[in-house]
Amino acid sequence: MLKKSAKSLRTQDNARLFDPAVLRHARKIAEQYRIVLEVNEELGYIGSSIEMPNVFADGKSPDDCVSATREALSVAVATMLEQGQEPPSPASTGLRKAQVNVRLNSEEKYRLQEAARKLGFKGLGDFIRATALDRCTSL
Repeated sequence: MLKKSAKSLRTQDNARLFDPAVLRHARKIAEQYRIVLEVNEELGYIGSSIEMPNVFADGKSPDDCVSATREALSVAVATMLEQGQEPPSPASTGLRKAQVNVRLNSEEKYRLQEAARKLGFKGLGDFIRATALDRCTSL
């Protein structure tokens, strides 16, 4: 989605673009998305979400930015719904749908499996995820 100013993403205008039921459903989904705000010298604030980082909006105040970002997310989700696509699950649900593949040689795999077993993890995937996320929070 192209970046649009918060002023151009008006709720009333968007209501004309989508079936009302689709837009209501999209707004319910977008309300659950975690919004990230960044200060911007020219625009005030720029907002995006963890679930859809390529959808963003701006606003002069944090509240304006959050409102505009929610509306931009609603439009993006409504577009996905109309195209038969499944929008991302809210991060707060904890559902894991994304997958990452890592190639290991047999020795690396063995060492990681042993470490996972000794530390009481259910499996190698849980160990790798927990260890990597723990490392990210310590940066």
